[in-house]
Amino acid sequence: MSWKDFPKVELHLHLEGAAPPAFVRGLAQEKGINLDRVFDERGNYAFRDFTHFLQVYEAATQVLKTPEDYRRLTLAVLEQCAENGVIYAETFLSPDFCGGRDVIAWKEYLHAMKEAAQQAEAQMGITLRGIVTCIRHFGPDKARETAICAAETAGGWITGFGMGGDEGLGRQGDFAWAFDCAREAGLRLTTHAGEFGGPESIRQAVQDLKVERIGHGVRAIEDPALVDILAETGVVLEVCPGSNVALGLYPSYGAHPIARLREAGVKVTVSTDDPPFFNTTMTREYEELERAFRWGIEDFTALNAIAIDAAFCDEGTRTGIKEKLEQAA
Repeated sequence: MSWKDFPKVELHLHLEGAAPPAFVRGLAQEKGINLDRVFDERGNYAFRDFTHFLQVYEAATQVLKTPEDYRRLTLAVLEQCAENGVIYAETFLSPDFCGGRDVIAWKEYLHAMKEAAQQAEAQMGITLRGIVTCIRHFGPDKARETAICAAETAGGWITGFGMGGDEGLGRQGDFAWAFDCAREAGLRLTTHAGEFGGPESIRQAVQDLKVERIGHGVRAIEDPALVDILAETGVVLEVCPGSNVALGLYPSYGAHPIARLREAGVKVTVSTDDPPFFNTTMTREYEELERAFRWGIEDFTALNAIAIDAAFCDEGTRTGIKEKLEQAA
């Protein structure tokens, strides 16, 4: 069967990282910005490894300079998501890229993105919520500024706070002030860990930042005691198999630990991370997981149920999305 129209919930999606290459190239042409080194000869994003990926990612974002750019970006990304059956998504937003962590400027960008999300919901039936994200390799001080932006706009559409970036720099606990600030503002918490940082980074995230979700978290499989902790505490993993394979963490979907983690009782979900960078979509993720593990409707229905229960949204929104999922079951 085709999984394209199967309703899906996605929790781990970077807004800039989901920008279609054609959209970025078009914006670059409008602004006279040279992005030759960002794309390969076929017009796709080109990078060698994770560190280079981060560099290409940040180079591509330089075309996004105004709230209007982000309004257009949000619509382009949600159109792609909706085409692949996503009915609810949460996206990571970085005030670092949206106004340089200035609260007043951030609010202008945020208004533009919310406006686009409302338009997409009305026209495409997809619901979006935002998770403000600090950038780990920018350091703890800038993370504090990002957390203040998050706290000043918490509630309603902004529902969470997280951290992305280079896991090789610093420890999770170095960013505790930012996470405490976000928590006090009522935001739900997640952070990238256990991708390139190894199992210990997951322990740090749970113990030092007290997050309820982990972005990736797949390296937990290397530590059976940690797997038990995740299963017992119910910490949810935002797993992005295609991303992990594309960046060389695992050689194939079949070698990916998502099925073993699930069998061990860990709550796992499926997302795309930065889909055009990794040549994936939510449809492709489902297709590859079906092929690798023989997962079917019952499996993906269960994964969606975990995802919507773990979503950082209000109960009214959660109930509405659950009704849509149940109608399609």
